[in-house]
Amino acid sequence: MLRDTWVLFRHGVSVTLQQKVGIAFGVIQPLLFLVLFGPIFATIGTWETLVPGLIVQLGLMSTGMAGFGVVFEKRLGVLERMRVTPASRLALLLGRVLNNVVTLIVQTLLLLAVAFAFGLRAPAPGLAAGFVLIVVLGAGLAALSYAVALSLNEQLFAPVMSTAVVPLVLLSGAFLPMSMAPGWLDAISHISPFRYVLEAMRDLFQGRYATGTVGAGVAVTAVFAVVCLTIGTRVFNREQA
Repeated sequence: MLRDTWVLFRHGVSVTLQQKVGIAFGVIQPLLFLVLFGPIFATIGTWETLVPGLIVQLGLMSTGMAGFGVVFEKRLGVLERMRVTPASRLALLLGRVLNNVVTLIVQTLLLLAVAFAFGLRAPAPGLAAGFVLIVVLGAGLAALSYAVALSLNEQLFAPVMSTAVVPLVLLSGAFLPMSMAPGWLDAISHISPFRYVLEAMRDLFQGRYATGTVGAGVAVTAVFAVVCLTIGTRVFNREQA
């Protein structure tokens, strides 16, 4: 399985590298918020509060939309051809997920580079820990996105996922901490796992490591990734049986 995963991952990366413009476009919206909204936000908050929110937004938009690839492969018959190969069914999923994670890593590094130029001053340990959180979260999101893409009608994936991403970003508190929201909206936001991940990243970016918020964020991220990868694996196996 490891060999199959590596082969599929390497193929996916080679294809992705041929579409450098696509990688750049994937990070444009968070960069626009950073450049156009960041200086305004900096008058009432800090870059260490805003940038983690933009990273979570990037994760939702990048790996959350990963299923688009499977939609096209299914439509073109690529998945059907892969079904008859001896490649592990799990490897068919993991190879794709790892490729999406690498893309997210590149996009996050680009966003962080621009953020530092604007004034972000997060400590290195906090950056590293936050980076791990978003990578694990991204892997889970990509697997879930593939599961949704294989479960929905091909025509429905784009509108459903595009509609879902917006409230998920807003309820995570990506632009303003949810503690500033009305009580009813703050309560609803606790349903979203992305709020816990984001609040943990904000603590980490501000140099606070051993906090309950960080612990909750790490736990939620791990559980979310495991659940999503399990769902993705089951759906992928079922669709490829």
